[in-house]
Amino acid sequence: MPAGSVTEAHLARIRRIAPWLVAVGFFMEQMDSTILNTVVPVISADLGVKALSMKAVVTAYTLSLAVFIPISGWMADRFGTRHVFRAAVALFTIGSVACGLSNSLGMMVASRVLQGAGGAMMTPVGRLILVRTFPRSELLRVMNFVVIPALIAPLVGPFLGGLIVEWLPWRTIFFVNLPIGMVGWYMVGRYMPNHRDPLVPPMDRWGFLLFGAGVGLLSYVLEVFGEHTWSIGPIVAMVLASVALLVAYGVHAHRIPSPLLAVRLFALRTFRISVVGGFITRLGVSGMPFLLPLLYQLGMGYTPLQAGLFTMPQAFGSIGMKVLSTRLIALFGFRTVLRANTLLLGGNIMAFFFIGPGTPVWQILVLSLLQGLFSSLQFTCLNTLVYADVSDARASSASSIASTFQQMARGFGVAVASLVAALFLGGLASAEHAPAAYATGLHHTFLVLGVATILSALTFNGLRRSDGDNISGNRPEAGAKSV
Repeated sequence: MPAGSVTEAHLARIRRIAPWLVAVGFFMEQMDSTILNTVVPVISADLGVKALSMKAVVTAYTLSLAVFIPISGWMADRFGTRHVFRAAVALFTIGSVACGLSNSLGMMVASRVLQGAGGAMMTPVGRLILVRTFPRSELLRVMNFVVIPALIAPLVGPFLGGLIVEWLPWRTIFFVNLPIGMVGWYMVGRYMPNHRDPLVPPMDRWGFLLFGAGVGLLSYVLEVFGEHTWSIGPIVAMVLASVALLVAYGVHAHRIPSPLLAVRLFALRTFRISVVGGFITRLGVSGMPFLLPLLYQLGMGYTPLQAGLFTMPQAFGSIGMKVLSTRLIALFGFRTVLRANTLLLGGNIMAFFFIGPGTPVWQILVLSLLQGLFSSLQFTCLNTLVYADVSDARASSASSIASTFQQMARGFGVAVASLVAALFLGGLASAEHAPAAYATGLHHTFLVLGVATILSALTFNGLRRSDGDNISGNRPEAGAKSV
């Protein structure tokens, strides 16, 4: 039910409990991805595939999110946030167990798609609950609070993943989600507020088919281009087909009153720049969690446990920045922070060019800490600014679009990073006999990703100095514009 129809006491209770419940879903997703990245070399060796081929497992999940997230807002409005969130936790947990039982790359990819279908409902529905429950002036503070528990997962995940494969079968990493999912399922059913819209329009089935097919085909093109020796003709044909499907969706979305993704929201400057700029920035950043464990283990000879420990400062940096980000944004504004921080983020990625065999451990830890600081500030800005001028009535659509583009960028980012790395590595399938050459190939990949991230700073030039002041607290909350 809408927040405005409840008593003040009940609303206060919702505002007290809801952030913790949303954090359950965020924690599960982050724990799963951070554990998996650390043990990719171990899993690939056991399944008998190249390490870079494991990008299919990573991208299958993120692109499954991108396909299913668009209907998450409609599902929440139609069936209620409590029911959808609870079903999502259950589906995600079942997918995790299926991953642990997989005995081939194909089965694991299919299980990750199942996980993605569950994860697609958790993050956007969780954000939707917060947007509908809290005023804009409190949104930045609440978003920071919710993300902090989720940031514990990157702190624990890499270490736990490395520890598990040292002492237990790698399959155990997926079973970690089982007790978390069971507890989360119970808590959501008991305490989650059940926002819903009794006037929700019918689902846009044609839009779902056009958009899902376009995104899925485009992701497959990236997979084929990086893994197989296809001729240029079929690849170009698939690219054109995917673009045609996405363009057809755009035309379709403008012709109906309630499309799957409300593209009219892109008329809002802050929304448009947040979504598009965030997409471009994430293309460069998203490949790093996949590539760094390969560098540490295959290029530098460290164990999975040691590689996991190297990523822990990033989580500390992310948590620390959540404390500082509110003050930085209030002091300098979204435009200045985004432009400057994007340059720092790109420079940090390029700095991994100098990390290789013989590099002192303290240098690795410092770069990891800085990566956490810059990434946390970047995505705090983007994830909050996107709602600055969106009315409550369009919050569901805005959440679906923002989450969809974020997951598309994460999936495409891993695929692009793997493709660039494959080009620099040439025919080098593993680092068993040439770790220095493997590290060098990854070094050049970091340079390319860093330059791409730096160039993405240009997308934030379109922001005005006052954009987002109603969120950062620089002025009294302004009335949200509607589209």
